[in-house]
Amino acid sequence: MKGCSDDTGGLDQAGALRRMMCSRHPDETARHSPHVIAVVSGKGGVGKTFLACNLSIALAGRGHRTVLFDMDMGLANADIVLGVEPAWTWADLVRGRRGLEQIVIEGPGGIDFVAGGSGMAELADLSEFERRRMLNAMEQIESRYDVLVMDCGAGISPDVLSFAASADTVLVVATPEPTSMTDAYAMIKAFAARRDLTGTVPVEQGAIGVVVNNATARREARDTYERLADVSGRFLHMLLTDFGYILSDEHVPLAVRYQQPVLLSYPRSSASCCLLAIAGRLSREIGGVEERQGLLSRVMRLFL
Repeated sequence: MKGCSDDTGGLDQAGALRRMMCSRHPDETARHSPHVIAVVSGKGGVGKTFLACNLSIALAGRGHRTVLFDMDMGLANADIVLGVEPAWTWADLVRGRRGLEQIVIEGPGGIDFVAGGSGMAELADLSEFERRRMLNAMEQIESRYDVLVMDCGAGISPDVLSFAASADTVLVVATPEPTSMTDAYAMIKAFAARRDLTGTVPVEQGAIGVVVNNATARREARDTYERLADVSGRFLHMLLTDFGYILSDEHVPLAVRYQQPVLLSYPRSSASCCLLAIAGRLSREIGGVEERQGLLSRVMRLFL
């Protein structure tokens, strides 16, 4: 990490965040922090937001204090899947227009939710007072939650890759369709390119996982994962983890149509059973309380 001296090139994003970090006690950069899960996809329409919303609810049901962040910069719609109407977005927090209590709303199934919106570029223009407000909000988030789920935008934009690289676990959502698998591989390839460029793995080996959605059978889901894992291992030297699958289920489009999480509206459906199994796998991954890099430190890494 760079030093704490001001940049000579003006007030850029890295400089703004660096000043925030330097106002903290040195021991505060490594503290207990939520386990961050980034849900990504190589293309839209594969069920990424559906998974992020319902997985958050499933994790909350297992006793994890869970908050869901809609990080889609252009097509944020997790609020529709959840059936909530937030008044403010996380961009309002970044600018200091609203406090944490105002942007974090209660979602269904015992989760907290922060609606999506653009605004990360505005970090470079924050005043000292606004930076302090953001710092305080980040510290509150660190102490309140066990799990932070990020519903990232679809595709391989720099924003998506940066958000995902700050996570402890990345879930790449794909369907058995060849186009979806091709796009999922492109997402994984982008992580490999980031590793080759920086000399480090964005997330720990094995922490990039695959969730196969809309599979007709368990065998099809397994075949889809194995094909992705095989080409990623052979050509990219990237180790993928099988985090599970979601079977094709007529209850899913019904739940989406009525703006209700399928896990709550149809808890005994095959899709819900699959979601619970994925949550169980992740819950074991999360484990107990441990020291992780602080949440604000992760945010800072996006810009340095």
